[in-house]
Amino acid sequence: MGTDPENGKLDGSGGDLDRKFWVAMAMFAALAVLVWLTMGEGSMLVFGRPVELRLVPLIVIGGLVLRTVLARQAEKIRRSGGNDSS
Repeated sequence: MGTDPENGKLDGSGGDLDRKFWVAMAMFAALAVLVWLTMGEGSMLVFGRPVELRLVPLIVIGGLVLRTVLARQAEKIRRSGGNDSS
């Protein structure tokens, strides 16, 4: 993977990006398991309802997973759109 001199962006093959995506998903899963196993079972009130403390970092990790999935989909759309136009 190097720098494309025309637009200054990093060029990478689709296979390389897919591999990075799945590595990121595995890391997010491992992090979620570690959060679940290491955090205590405490709770706090959110809008008057008790919420387990474990859920807070899991929601943050879920947001990062969503962002990663959307970024991958956007990159696929950009790559397919770039091939159709001349």
